[in-house]
Amino acid sequence: MITYLHKQFNNIISQLKNIEFVLVAISGGQDSICLVKLIEDFNTMYCSIKKIEYIYIDHQWRKDSKQQIKHLTNYIDQTPHNLSIYQIPKLTISELEARNLRYQIIIKHAIENHLSTIMTAHTQTDKIETFFQRLMRGASLNGTTSLNFKRQIHNNIQIIRPLIYIKRTDINWFCRKFFLPIWSDITNSYYNINRNRLRHELIPYLNQYFISSIEKHINKFIDESNINNDYIKQNAIKLYIISRHQTNIALNYLTIKPQHPAIQIRILQIFFYHNFNKALNRQISYQLLHLINKKNNNRKQIEWYNLIINIYNNWIYIN
Repeated sequence: MITYLHKQFNNIISQLKNIEFVLVAISGGQDSICLVKLIEDFNTMYCSIKKIEYIYIDHQWRKDSKQQIKHLTNYIDQTPHNLSIYQIPKLTISELEARNLRYQIIIKHAIENHLSTIMTAHTQTDKIETFFQRLMRGASLNGTTSLNFKRQIHNNIQIIRPLIYIKRTDINWFCRKFFLPIWSDITNSYYNINRNRLRHELIPYLNQYFISSIEKHINKFIDESNINNDYIKQNAIKLYIISRHQTNIALNYLTIKPQHPAIQIRILQIFFYHNFNKALNRQISYQLLHLINKKNNNRKQIEWYNLIINIYNNWIYIN
């Protein structure tokens, strides 16, 4: 039976390029089980994906993690594809650190197994929850809208989120319709986890007492902000390529000086991330902006981590 979710999913995947070697990250919850069903049905119909693998990261935070692994194994065994399971020793780390660790493992697995597309089961609801989480952490426009449909995360590896336009309520309907075996995650009811409090308390409260359909309005804001953010990003990349030194790790700030501060900051962020894999913080960003926009041309130095940033003779360079 082809549902409207099948049609939406099939239309999205059919329009994408290079979806041939796919690694699907799953958790056992309703979103990932729904994704398994959709991608398996898609490939049965079109046979366009040459290789599909599944991956599960077990942080061993829950007492029932071994039972969940058995549950997932039994379900994936019904497909012709492999499931890789990585178990991480129980660590006391934050949600953000756990997320970063998961992505490191997933990307490494994709590289080693020559899988060019990573697929996750993030939904429209996840996008809104992530927006709130990052907004409260003081993230920029780039950070609060970073959970996008598609992103290049490595030289030849892309991550796609084909459920990002679908609400969790629709996915719940889909799972019930096909009697999909969803693992009930007890940690989803732990209110000491920020995302759960957003999901069960804050967003319903805003919906009831401030504005109905708030998720629809926030989703519209995120999508429009993504367009603006992408415009800034593309212009910053072009200017970075023009202003960087051809052989040395240096940036000619005369090229970026006439630009709007939003562009200037983004170019500086690209420079440090591209050359040192470091995210430039707000304090250093504004300190550098102040120095490159000053009229005098005296040598200035800023120490940041193990880097000595020099501003002199129209150049920013590192000792």
